[in-house]
Amino acid sequence: MADSVYKVIEVIGTSTESWEKAATVAVTRASKTLRDLRVAEVVELDMAIEKGKVAAYRAKVKLSFKFEGD
Repeated sequence: MADSVYKVIEVIGTSTESWEKAATVAVTRASKTLRDLRVAEVVELDMAIEKGKVAAYRAKVKLSFKFEGD
C-alpha cells in the first residue's frame, strides 16, 4: 500500500425523524461534492427544540477523504 494523506472535515446533518437519518443526510450530501470518502464518525448528537418539543435531530459527523494527485 502506498503512503496516503487524508483530510478530515466536520459536517452537521439534520432530520425531523432520527439521529441515524441526520447522520445519513450529512454523508449523502457531502458525497455530492467530495470524492473518495473513506470514514464517517459520528462525534456528537443533539436536538433542536422549539416550544418545548423536539424539532430536529442533529448529528455532527467527521468525514475523511483521500487527497488526490502525486
